[in-house]
Amino acid sequence: MKRSTVLSIAGSDPSGGAGIQADLKTMTAFGCYGMTAITAVTVQNTTGVTGFQALSPELVGAQLDAVFTDIRPDAVKIGMAANEAIIQTIAAKLKEYDAQNIVLDPVMVSTSGHSLLEPKAAEALIQELLPLASLSTPNLPEGEALTGLSIATKEQAMEAARSLFQKTGRPVLLKGGHLAGAADDLLWTEKGAKWYPGKLIKTKNSHGTGCTLSSAIASCLALGLPLEEAVLEAKTYLTGALSAGLELGRGRGPVDHCFRIPSPAAAERSSHDC
Repeated sequence: MKRSTVLSIAGSDPSGGAGIQADLKTMTAFGCYGMTAITAVTVQNTTGVTGFQALSPELVGAQLDAVFTDIRPDAVKIGMAANEAIIQTIAAKLKEYDAQNIVLDPVMVSTSGHSLLEPKAAEALIQELLPLASLSTPNLPEGEALTGLSIATKEQAMEAARSLFQKTGRPVLLKGGHLAGAADDLLWTEKGAKWYPGKLIKTKNSHGTGCTLSSAIASCLALGLPLEEAVLEAKTYLTGALSAGLELGRGRGPVDHCFRIPSPAAAERSSHDC
């Protein structure tokens, strides 16, 4: 038996809602075999991020060597890259191993407003990683940071997505969760614009949504889905995870990555009902 394999290159979230923990849960939900290369250890929970420590570029590179020389990933998701040296190491290793199906979530600032990327690293991310990505998935604030454009309307989102595509030559999914009254995402490829409408789910529990969406897309690409279909499947999954109504933590809780997986207790109740 074989499974499609997906590698997450990202930071660790001890509360399990974001980062590599969210990625692994998502990959499992899609039936993929998840692997990780940790770039940083964060100190965070549902109430926010209070600190992080980046690993050495050498250790990040060694983790990538260990994965690619043994269990080659069918897709790669990149999240928190922390600093310029780590970004350069990731880019060099992905080129060395000719990695395919790379989904880049340009994590720059946490939901609570904590910076997760050193200032000088933003340009390295644009120059080194964006051109390698099969898809990048910035939210609106990240889109503004990457393009220098203000994004408050769908028209401005179109302009920003087109600008980022022209700058990198790579597809862009500009996530619209910050648009007023909507949750429509915009995919820009060589074909132009494609909108993915989405209902706005009223919940405070949205910790790790960016990590979840990008790892879901990577999982779908690993399974062989074309990009447009992968985005649709991933968005559908995230909508379900948000709608499940998981209640954990004292702050902005995580989405329910396992909403598709029946709990043993529920299965036992079902068997007794038969």
